[in-house]
Amino acid sequence: MDNHALIELRNVSKSFGSQVVLDKVNLTINRGEITTIIGMSGVGKSVLLKHIIGLISPDSGDILIDGRNISGLSRREKGEIKKRFSYMFQGTALFDSMTVHENISLPLREKNRLSKETIQRVVMDKMNQLDIGSMAHKYPSELSGGMKKRVALARSLVTDPEIVLFDEPTTGLDPIRRNAVHSMISEYQQKLGFTAIIVSHEIPEIFYISQKLIMLHEGGIIFQGPVEALKDTTIPVVTQFVNGLESRHDSLTGLLPQPRGEERFLQELARFNRHNYVFSIILFRIRELDQIHEKAGHMVGQELLRSFSAELRPHLRFTDICFRYNLNNIIAILPDTNLEQARQTCSKLSKLLAKTRIKEILNESSLECSINVGFAEAKRDLQFENMIREAESSLEDACFFKNMEE
Repeated sequence: MDNHALIELRNVSKSFGSQVVLDKVNLTINRGEITTIIGMSGVGKSVLLKHIIGLISPDSGDILIDGRNISGLSRREKGEIKKRFSYMFQGTALFDSMTVHENISLPLREKNRLSKETIQRVVMDKMNQLDIGSMAHKYPSELSGGMKKRVALARSLVTDPEIVLFDEPTTGLDPIRRNAVHSMISEYQQKLGFTAIIVSHEIPEIFYISQKLIMLHEGGIIFQGPVEALKDTTIPVVTQFVNGLESRHDSLTGLLPQPRGEERFLQELARFNRHNYVFSIILFRIRELDQIHEKAGHMVGQELLRSFSAELRPHLRFTDICFRYNLNNIIAILPDTNLEQARQTCSKLSKLLAKTRIKEILNESSLECSINVGFAEAKRDLQFENMIREAESSLEDACFFKNMEE
């Protein structure tokens, strides 16, 4: 077993009657990463997730946790392993008869012998972390869909689990709330270090927070690897899936999604290598986004990103390529533009943008914010990641927008 692998499935099969759902599935989940399971509806993504947590047993095959085959463990040992897991259900699974505080505290009251005072403190700490501290005495029926998701996330994290499984955590949410949930999962995974496994159909948004993708098709795994490896695969079903992204735009920003942006970058690089047509990139980043999430919540941060994208888009040239990069960054590719020209273009953009909605959001929440920019110019055979690093290294040098008192 790989030293980094926390969970491993070996030749796992499962049928319900005559329907084969999983057929000799092999996969690994790496410790401390976000792994996302994607695929068409009805291919067994949720069934796979329930095998991992032990809610369903395989007809054949082995499931290993830390190299131990769970089928050979005693009932007590299986119980100890299950304590390392937490599960966020697709429909939130909140109890309508319980308050928000009671819903979140349920795993602590069921699994731990803690005093009332300790439970109260732990639950309120987790609620405050997720910006729902004021909701303690409300009932689920009084909450919006986005707030219910946040309560469900708090409940899944309240025991400080090592492994958290998310079954379609953003189903039914609008783009801002959907991206806010993704942002929350990513932020708390980085802070707390848990291993996350997500079943999702939110393509391409889920790519921004995933270190590894697993694609399920007709009962088997047809792709397993990092997001960036999708574009290199020759598997027909996967290439059809990737090609299907070409007509999509990122639902939050209205821009190209990252895979399409990177593809356009490669096209410009090939053009540069063949004909020496220079191009540059501008990287835009909201500098205080972590503080904004902490003070005003993730929805405000995502609304800022959406509003900035809407302000920026109309002022770019027709030939410019603008796309969302990672969770919280925007990149503009400027064809036939050297580094100095890119700086001049950015200066003009800064004056042209009204930034009206951005200022409204910040004033409504009494927030301070700056949008920094970084630049990089194409060099022969320069890789995308290296050009991004070069742009990131200059982020502190230029401020595109500032909403702070000097």
